[in-house]
Amino acid sequence: MLSFESDYVEGAHEQILRRLAETNLEQLSGYGCDPYCESAKKKIREACGCPGADIYFLVGGTQTNLTVIDGLLAPYEGVIAAESGHVSVHEAGAIEYTGHKVLTLPQHQGKIHADELETYLRTFWEDENHEHMVYPGMVYISHPTEYGTLYSRAELENLSAICEAHQIPLYMDGARLGYGLMSRQTDVTLFDVARCCHAFYIGGTKVGALCGEAVVFPRRSAPKHFLTIIKQHGALLAKGRLLGIQFDALFTDDLYFKISRHAIDMAEFLKKGLRECGIHFHLESPTNQQFVLFRDEDLDRLKKHAALSFWEKPDEDHTIVRLATSWATKEADILTFIKILKEIL
Repeated sequence: MLSFESDYVEGAHEQILRRLAETNLEQLSGYGCDPYCESAKKKIREACGCPGADIYFLVGGTQTNLTVIDGLLAPYEGVIAAESGHVSVHEAGAIEYTGHKVLTLPQHQGKIHADELETYLRTFWEDENHEHMVYPGMVYISHPTEYGTLYSRAELENLSAICEAHQIPLYMDGARLGYGLMSRQTDVTLFDVARCCHAFYIGGTKVGALCGEAVVFPRRSAPKHFLTIIKQHGALLAKGRLLGIQFDALFTDDLYFKISRHAIDMAEFLKKGLRECGIHFHLESPTNQQFVLFRDEDLDRLKKHAALSFWEKPDEDHTIVRLATSWATKEADILTFIKILKEIL
């Protein structure tokens, strides 16, 4: 069966698997204290333009979000996020489980607007009863967003300036960061992300790795004893080499960016085929996630041939689904999918 269900349905890029096999019998120190982790950190610092950045490797996105957010917040603080944000919707209350409230703002195709953020923060501090409320301690954004949309450089700079003015960190969930950076419709670079954000992570799980996320504090501003915080959250991998080797491979010869561009190329090819079939797009996504509208009867037939992700139901007769390309998507699979779709429709 074909699958466009997500961008982590495949294993890992062959160069990563090769490096894991080549280094398999090397006896290395644990917990990230090995030469491959150090090499990966050096390469990531160079890619971000931040020679002094603090970098840590964790296993998965939810684990990373709850660890970073809990590490950055005081016990009485919450995190501001879009109402559609991953930490708001699809992390099973992981943030709240650490004792911090997710404070939601309206979402605009997955993004938060700077003026609404400014209003929220100003209103909080002008409230004479704010000491009885959850303090807004940081801002969470995802890039690309949960709708495959992107912040512009100006939007990032505006959000960053507001956070600086209120002395709270701006944190970016970069689970699919490579796909955002390689979109043909972006003006944001990795240097811009590092310049605007207090903390962010470079996603590996969805961009070619077996698992792994690289957390970057570009201003050398990781929370005090952050390694201990990671350990406390059960997030410190004993065989840290497994993460370091993968990121060392991803950031050798621009592999991370090359395979991300491939996913964008495949997404554009898929969009072209979908338009030829007369498919209605829920919104215009410039990245590897596409959101399209199907009649339920057509979708039921399509599910016999391809795995897709449910997104939402706009009415009782239609369903919006997500189609995701990845670093491993093959053009031949897209051609087969479009052929099946034409037969069904």
